[in-house]
Amino acid sequence: LRCLKILNQCLDGIFCHMLCDDVLGRSLFSRKQREAESAPGWKLFGKVPLRESPPKNSKTIQQEYETKVSKSGQSPSLPAQGRRKNLEFEPLSTTALILEDRPANLPAKSEEEAQRHRQEYDEMVAEAKKRELKEAQKKKKQMKERFKQEESIANAMVVWNNEILPNWESMRGTRRVRDLWWQGLPPNVRGKVWSLAIGNELNITSDLYEIFLSRAKERWKSFRETGSEMESDGTSLSADRESSLDLIKLDISRTFPPLFIFQKGGPYHDLLHSLLGAYTCYRPDVGYVQGMSFIAAVLILNLEEADAFIAFANLLNKPCQMVFFRVDHELMLKYFAAFEVFFEENLPRLFNHFKSSNLTPDLYLIDWIFTLYTKSLPLDVACRVWDVFCRDGEEFLFRTGLGILRLYEEVLLQMDFIHIAQFLTRLPEDMLSERLFSCIANTQMISGNRKWIQVFNALLKDKEMEKSSSPTVKNS
Repeated sequence: LRCLKILNQCLDGIFCHMLCDDVLGRSLFSRKQREAESAPGWKLFGKVPLRESPPKNSKTIQQEYETKVSKSGQSPSLPAQGRRKNLEFEPLSTTALILEDRPANLPAKSEEEAQRHRQEYDEMVAEAKKRELKEAQKKKKQMKERFKQEESIANAMVVWNNEILPNWESMRGTRRVRDLWWQGLPPNVRGKVWSLAIGNELNITSDLYEIFLSRAKERWKSFRETGSEMESDGTSLSADRESSLDLIKLDISRTFPPLFIFQKGGPYHDLLHSLLGAYTCYRPDVGYVQGMSFIAAVLILNLEEADAFIAFANLLNKPCQMVFFRVDHELMLKYFAAFEVFFEENLPRLFNHFKSSNLTPDLYLIDWIFTLYTKSLPLDVACRVWDVFCRDGEEFLFRTGLGILRLYEEVLLQMDFIHIAQFLTRLPEDMLSERLFSCIANTQMISGNRKWIQVFNALLKDKEMEKSSSPTVKNS
């Protein structure tokens, strides 16, 4: 009842006010624009009332204001009493907060309330300035680090081009070169160093690449005409689904989609398609396997077409890559077993957590090895992993895996099976190469005074002994 009584009183007051306005020839809602603009109040990046005149930018408004003030003989910085500054232009900083009194038609603030609002306003301004200063310092630090990195890359580029590459065979194994290699290769020499480090044991030439590319184009033409792949003698190609042309086209569209250069219509789409098609003709026993497109794409970004094919074919011919791409399950299991030996040696807590969660290495290592980390890691970090992989061989692939697990050990310890598998499939985009390589450097590939190759060979011998003893078991 009390609320209804107050409401009736308010309505009566408004009615009387409107009646008086009507009698005096004034409307309650038809105040002059000057009065509306001069009404004091709070504004925090407030919008001014719309005007019929076309919009003006802040610079034009400021110039008009200064001209108007100068003609009236008043200082822009010291406006006359009761006149507001022109605040219709957008503030240039987050510290441009406006504190004003209440409008004249509202009760005035008490002294305590006005003081409290002033204090809150000062705190807001101080906090805004603090954030701006912190952001400015962060940007300054980032720029400083970037300039330092660019200078380091420029100096390293001179050393690689003038000293190391002209004397490759004699210098590649020296301590100085290995240290420079660990720090990451300059982008403009990366492809050349990769090509030299991978080598060309298969003796592939540019002419041989053109031959297999022509053969691939004939197969594509036959495929378009007949709907099935045909060999040169006219017989149907009995390739499985993994080596089909459809899968190559599908995988190309999935290769580094954020770059938009390998997708249909992109500048490297046809080049990637040609390289993969030529390889399926060169190695029909291997064919095309998912993951190859990422490896070929990284090589295309750093090498010319024929050189990229030569490096691609020789890289996939390495023992570890051939085991995985030919899907040799028994040998793959030996690689996983060797990995677990060093996993338990370096990260026992995480190893036990994975074991209790029934998370086996094949659930994450297969994707890492098939794509050489190019799908899971940010591209710049993956390229640096490739740098040292070309230097150290297959051991570094598994050492990198342990480095990743070390980097995110505390996070992974809090996760269950599903979340760990999802996390390791797509690692954080903000990963820094320096942090990862620091973790890799702290990972020791020694177990019981045995290195990686010794542990792996011991597992292979165990496998051979099992095979040799199996007929004896049968006879017995």
